[in-house]
Amino acid sequence: MSDTLVNQSEHNQQSANKSKLWSGRSTGEVSELMDQLNRSIGFDQRLLKQDLRAGMAHATMLGAQAIILPEDAKAIVSGLQAMLADFEAGKLSIDLSVEDVHTFVELELTRRIGEAGKKLHTGRSRNDQVTTDLRLYLAQEIDDLCALLEQLIVVLNQRAEAYASVLMPGYTHLQRAQPVTFGKHLGAYSAMFGRDKSRLVDCRTRFMATCPLGAGALAGSSFDLDRKATAKALGFTGVMENTLDAVSDRDYVLEFLSVASITMMHLSRFSEEIILWCSQEFGFITLDDAFTTGSSMMPQKKNPDLAELVRGKTGRVYGDLFAVLTMMKGLPLAYNKDMQEDKEALFDAIDTLNICLRAFTPMIETMKPNEDVMRKAIGKGFLNATLLANYLTAKGVPFREAYNLSGQAVRLAHAADLTLDELPLAQYQALSPQFDDGLYPAIAIQ
Repeated sequence: MSDTLVNQSEHNQQSANKSKLWSGRSTGEVSELMDQLNRSIGFDQRLLKQDLRAGMAHATMLGAQAIILPEDAKAIVSGLQAMLADFEAGKLSIDLSVEDVHTFVELELTRRIGEAGKKLHTGRSRNDQVTTDLRLYLAQEIDDLCALLEQLIVVLNQRAEAYASVLMPGYTHLQRAQPVTFGKHLGAYSAMFGRDKSRLVDCRTRFMATCPLGAGALAGSSFDLDRKATAKALGFTGVMENTLDAVSDRDYVLEFLSVASITMMHLSRFSEEIILWCSQEFGFITLDDAFTTGSSMMPQKKNPDLAELVRGKTGRVYGDLFAVLTMMKGLPLAYNKDMQEDKEALFDAIDTLNICLRAFTPMIETMKPNEDVMRKAIGKGFLNATLLANYLTAKGVPFREAYNLSGQAVRLAHAADLTLDELPLAQYQALSPQFDDGLYPAIAIQ
């Protein structure tokens, strides 16, 4: 092959690779399948706003440190601001043929402002760039999720107060145990979601404490970067000192996914109870039609599909957590391409938790307890048997003996198809002379 043909081939390949930030080393053609597998812009375009913000902070620092000319830094910042404005106005078209969002930003910036755009990447790598973007993105999403959790907590607390005197059976082992109030039951979930919110806040505080930008590919930069300035500009409180850790850390993703899994578990437990409560076997609650569906075959059905979907989607979020745990478990330091797999799992968990919370809150707000049904279930379940034992204990009967006598009373009432309130005093006194007229007020369920 002539030198002319060789040069032309190299030129064609360089043109084909012009959208790849790493194309300087490679001259061979990249497989289309490799390109498809490697391309992440289909999902990491979510990080566009964060990438623009981080780029502005980085360029400002480069200019202040005289690493690039001040006029170039100013042009870069102005160009990125214009891109952000266009994006927020819906006027920025993202080229899905490029490798990732970081490549798109640099190429689009260079198209707009010329050669100065090529200086944006000075002193940084996509390795520190992507983890910075991801932290900024996750911080905003956590803020939104905390707001949704707070809305749910407020509704639960309001409902708990409204139903503070509505009695219902409390359960252990899914067997009727002792009377509680519907308000107390709702309050238990309010406490759970309160812990979930605090875990999210704690997670956010930890990963926003240190900024990875400036760590480069793994070993920092030979430029005199002011990492503290970029960290402060982006809302971080400090910098990650160990640059190897900075680019390879995904603990914050795993921590969020762990918290999201726990939150979904709480939503799933609540969903399971709602599903049971609105069944004909329980009949404790009625759900608003807006949060149920019917059957295509059986016209009488009113299915609690929203609760069932939330229960089902819990496994999806668990899967996101285990996908990233599995991806990270065998990776040597520092960055590896496997870590690109963190984003789809993270985005999926965020989206799933977000829509579940947004749908769940109005379902709870419109849910109605069937008070009479709950009250009758208490009587049928002998839920005041513990009160009966306590009544005898207060009269000086040892608790274990009082427990056995109460059990015998339950057996008698069950055989006669009566409640403990309905069992005649004479039958109680046949068990023990300690029973007297004060029995019935002592075991009344109020």
